[in-house]
Amino acid sequence: MIRRLLLAAALATALPAAYAADDSLSTVAERSGFLKTGRYDEVIALCAAYELRYPQQVRCIDFGTSPEGRPMKALVVSAAGAFTPEAARERGLPVTLIQGGIHSGEIDGKDAGFLALRQALNGEAAPGALAKQVLLFVPVFNVDGHERYGRWNRPNQRGPEEMGWRTTAQNYNLNRDYLKADTAEMQAMLKLVGAWDPLVYVDLHVTDGAKFEHDVSIQVEPVRSGDAALRKAGTALRDGTIARLATQGSLPLPYYPSFVRNDEPESGFEDGVAPPRFSHGYFQLRNRLGMLVETHSWKDYPTRVRITRNTIVDVLELVAAQGTAWQREAAAADQRSAKLGGQNVALDYRAGERVRTVAFRGYAYTRTPSDISGALMTRYDENVPQIWNLPMKDDVQPSLSIKAPRGGYLVPAAHADWVAAKLDTHGVRYRRLDGAMVHARVEAFRADQAEFGAQSVEGHQRLTLAGSWKPEQRDLAAGALFVPIAQPKARLAMALLEPQAPDALAAWGEFNNAFERKEYMEDYVAEEVAREMLAADPKLKAEFERKLKDDAAFAQNSQARLEFFYRRHSSWDQGYRLYPVLRTATVPR
Repeated sequence: MIRRLLLAAALATALPAAYAADDSLSTVAERSGFLKTGRYDEVIALCAAYELRYPQQVRCIDFGTSPEGRPMKALVVSAAGAFTPEAARERGLPVTLIQGGIHSGEIDGKDAGFLALRQALNGEAAPGALAKQVLLFVPVFNVDGHERYGRWNRPNQRGPEEMGWRTTAQNYNLNRDYLKADTAEMQAMLKLVGAWDPLVYVDLHVTDGAKFEHDVSIQVEPVRSGDAALRKAGTALRDGTIARLATQGSLPLPYYPSFVRNDEPESGFEDGVAPPRFSHGYFQLRNRLGMLVETHSWKDYPTRVRITRNTIVDVLELVAAQGTAWQREAAAADQRSAKLGGQNVALDYRAGERVRTVAFRGYAYTRTPSDISGALMTRYDENVPQIWNLPMKDDVQPSLSIKAPRGGYLVPAAHADWVAAKLDTHGVRYRRLDGAMVHARVEAFRADQAEFGAQSVEGHQRLTLAGSWKPEQRDLAAGALFVPIAQPKARLAMALLEPQAPDALAAWGEFNNAFERKEYMEDYVAEEVAREMLAADPKLKAEFERKLKDDAAFAQNSQARLEFFYRRHSSWDQGYRLYPVLRTATVPR
């Protein structure tokens, strides 16, 4: 009881408006002194209550339905009365989408968002900001996971007393689903995104990891990825938010504080660019700004809610001040993307070997053998702050760059329907070809190596391919798709269709059938065929004998020797390891 009163008093001091409103607009979190969080029925009730209280500024909408049948709620907030995407575009207002509860155990964003929203509507925070933008607030993205409710769902997190679950009812991690878009929840979110085209997308989380003094990290892309000119806007959003948080008493970081080697602080940090399965790695492909906010799990819930509330207000103020200029930059980036044909485009990134030292605010710690696990275990003393001078690798550069096709991609009719559905989800333009293409001059990707993942990832068997695009002539039946590179979402099209991109359809195993051998010869048949081929073709005989002499591994591998002949036989499957999607330098009629 004493602890509850102390926490409530501390939060009331930090957030003086927390208890100012009547209970119809307050949350369970506020009324409990930020020790608890409410259930999803509270979100439904509050969404309606805000619209009722602020009819000139708020609309409560459903933008989807979860697999368990729950409505997915969003609040559309506009002091200018722009309650539709068309109205926002007509008025030239930037759209900011702020989302909580993608991981519903990390629920700070829901409670902080309702608090920040009420304060902004009352003029107590971000004065005037809601007149210069449209705010879309999604209190809980993973609504089914939110209702898998219990104590200790996040044992490496301090508060609230009970919370939801990380994954959905179908056990998907939504923050691995942005590009592959398997889930009903993500498909609904991307439909909302497609309609409103938010300039800024803010994804609110809580970290895992070690104990230290820093209380929040702010990561934004594009900063080191995507359109080069738009990176200035991404950097301004990130640095502006960090600067404001610092003046509000936080210790913000511009990178995720995860050690290179788990549980070993001395291993330091390695920064990077998130692949587009993650929210802040996805939006740079659309030429928009994606922000990942991670409060620190070992700060208590009142502290985390306060910092998340501050972050939301800071973002609203920054968009109000600079959003119009950022909109112009995003529109210019769209135009530049439509001209990427023939240019090298970075699709993946990693930190180089250059290392610098960062002064990181940690705690004194020991690493001693555990009598439980037998392993070395790190134990932190939160009473003894300590500066850790740690190595940081953050010279982030492209690790995979592919020259964009000059015309675009061709998806054969056999795959057209399901690929079209994926493209529709992301708003990538395409058209169906009415007629067949005969002996079309295209580029085809044949894999030299195809490595299937050893275990399931998000319900998929992932695939890693090595190979290259080479000129070929191919036939395509009517009904194939043409995906032009000349479109604003050219980077997004490449991320989906380039087979070596980290989260491409191919990487998630959607084309695995093309890389599985389906036909074969029995060994005794292959032996007979080999003798016939040797007798009929002296050049083939000389090639085989030369390979036996020069390649000891081949000479000792009976299957490789038989396959030497099978691959040269007319029965060999020419489609084996041929990626079904083709590239074209021209625009088909």
